[in-house]
Amino acid sequence: MIQHGILTILAVSASASAFTVDDQFDRWDQNDDGRLVLTEVPVGLRANFERIDLDDNGFIELEEHLLAIGRSSNRAESSRLRVVPDIDYVGDGNPRHRLTLALPRASSAERLLPIIVYIHGGAWLEGDHHQGVEAIRSLVGTGRFIGASIGYRVTGEAGWPAQIHDCKAAIRWIRAHAVSLGVDPERIAVMGHSAGGHLSAMLGLAGSPENGLDGELGPHTGVSSRVAVAINFFGPSDLLSMQSQMPLDGVIQHDAPDSPESRLLRGPLQSKPDQARSASPRWFVDALDPPMLLIHGDRDRLIPFAQSVDLAADLKQAGVEHVFIQVQGGGHGGFGEPRIEETVRRFLLHHLHDDGESPTSMVVRKGS
Repeated sequence: MIQHGILTILAVSASASAFTVDDQFDRWDQNDDGRLVLTEVPVGLRANFERIDLDDNGFIELEEHLLAIGRSSNRAESSRLRVVPDIDYVGDGNPRHRLTLALPRASSAERLLPIIVYIHGGAWLEGDHHQGVEAIRSLVGTGRFIGASIGYRVTGEAGWPAQIHDCKAAIRWIRAHAVSLGVDPERIAVMGHSAGGHLSAMLGLAGSPENGLDGELGPHTGVSSRVAVAINFFGPSDLLSMQSQMPLDGVIQHDAPDSPESRLLRGPLQSKPDQARSASPRWFVDALDPPMLLIHGDRDRLIPFAQSVDLAADLKQAGVEHVFIQVQGGGHGGFGEPRIEETVRRFLLHHLHDDGESPTSMVVRKGS
């Protein structure tokens, strides 16, 4: 039954246009010179430019791009996955309302599997669902998880709360099709970096329909959008306090009228306090929230480290199970610390498979 359901989803998606990372590189390469400069890279990904530019020549070549996302070194791992791109989870034809499924070719379990849903970053301005598979590829490749990467409308198309409406619609689509996909509808995890971390936290903390953020997108409006766990890599938690918490060498003026947060709210951030709170995970914390894993670098120049410190304190006060990984010397990602990946794996195995003990909060050094 499960295998038949998966084949049905694959057949429905067969006509979807396949996406390759080469296409992504070509789209970014605006002058077609075969290499990327900083201004050609999406805003939300520029913090990683120096790390990806391995030869330090000021350009990212295609080989460096492929190496960064793991394609050239993960062929054996890739063979363990079946990727189904461009599934329209709303049914309106909007390319932003698409998700990519990542299915293990061989499962280590007979029962329904948990699913890890990745939400891309990009300051709510950039990115799409194609780029998220690499973040969950190794986990899905174990055969113990199914994966999905979901898209949502960016701020060039719609303001808040469209982004959370879209994410909730995607979760509802997954839950409505769970059994045919081989997914346990009660074991849905969400994970994301930066803006994706923010939306993952919102899904975890604002899961109740009483919060008024469910929206009415898609054919499954009566289906729950609650999730079982959330993993938040350095996402904002309180929009109104971001600028006051920025380090002196911060690179974003969050209160500026053209900041990512102001674009999200369709007006200067501080002039829209009620809407800003509706987009701030901290304001939704209560004792019924699912477990959450937070990871944040204390030298983050884009999203203040204090955003996660405050959210962790709120979760503790409410009695919500959580783990907080603080990265000493860490910026906006690119931590180079293998214990972080291991913590994510242990956290998911504990909460989704009841396997092993949960990791505990800790401080690690970048690249140690």
